[in-house]
Amino acid sequence: MNKAKSYVAEKVAEMRKPEASIKDFDINSVTREGVEYEAKIAVTNPYSHSIPICEINFDLKSDGSEIARGKIPDPGSLTGNDTTMLQVPVKVPHNILISLVKDIYRDWDIDYELNVQLIIDLPVFGDITIPVTQKGEIKLP
Repeated sequence: MNKAKSYVAEKVAEMRKPEASIKDFDINSVTREGVEYEAKIAVTNPYSHSIPICEINFDLKSDGSEIARGKIPDPGSLTGNDTTMLQVPVKVPHNILISLVKDIYRDWDIDYELNVQLIIDLPVFGDITIPVTQKGEIKLP
């Protein structure tokens, strides 16, 4: 029984899986409620058939503190043998931005860490999470 589990685990580890990367993260709009950022995520699907995305979870941190968190249920599918661009809106209320004044004042940008988890449904294997992380800074106008 242990050999069977090891064999299956080894085959799952070796199988081709979709890969994701954050291509862009920038300010999308500013409203009375806050600032909306947009993450553009490229996801490559190595399979010939489309794969449903169950949900996208994300959190945005600045200076070690979480400033936004969210979930996008059922955002669509990954096109077969292609790269799908996903747009993830991240809304940060103004009252949270006020807490970042020290960082903004220091260098007129916001240092950030964006963590995104794409949960996809692979036939036979079930739900698989693809984590993507990016650290950087957003220059303010």
